[in-house]
Amino acid sequence: MSNDGVNAGRRRFLVAATSVVGAAGAVGAAVPFVGSWFPSAKAKAAGAPVKVNISKIEPGQQMVAEWRGQPVFIVRRTDEILGNLEKVAPQVADPESKASVQPTYVDPKTRSIKPELLVIVGLCTHLGCAPSFRPEVAAADLGADWLGGYFCPCHGSKYDLAGRVYKSQPAPLNLPVPPHSYETDNVIIIGVDQENA
Repeated sequence: MSNDGVNAGRRRFLVAATSVVGAAGAVGAAVPFVGSWFPSAKAKAAGAPVKVNISKIEPGQQMVAEWRGQPVFIVRRTDEILGNLEKVAPQVADPESKASVQPTYVDPKTRSIKPELLVIVGLCTHLGCAPSFRPEVAAADLGADWLGGYFCPCHGSKYDLAGRVYKSQPAPLNLPVPPHSYETDNVIIIGVDQENA
């Protein structure tokens, strides 16, 4: 059998072209597969866990993180703030947080895993406005008995520094506590329950 009429150059070209198209197809299939290993912005907004470094929060200060497209307030509370929580307990609507949205592993009075660190969703339970962080005691516009907390500028709801709503406010419930856990003393994972961490 003879190879008359067979063009060796054409055969090499066809083999090379087929290999290039096959490699491009493999890369095209691999890119979405590898990309699926990392959560997208849409997945994060849908509830993917978020790691937050809290090492730079000074005592008495707050930082804001984002989880599921919502602001999450993280406050490093002082001993004075924790003492004031007991003082305002008779003035809040749900001091034991029985009707609140919060994980079972948080303390119902401090509404936290670690008393000095508060983690709450920063949306008013009335109509979803973002309350202002007002840690100053006896603020002129909030009254002499104000011991610090959150004030919603939309309709005037007030919360203490455990996110508990005061009595007779438009807001019906305490600010929600999202599921969270501690990876280290300085890293919180919002979206992962402490029990499953």
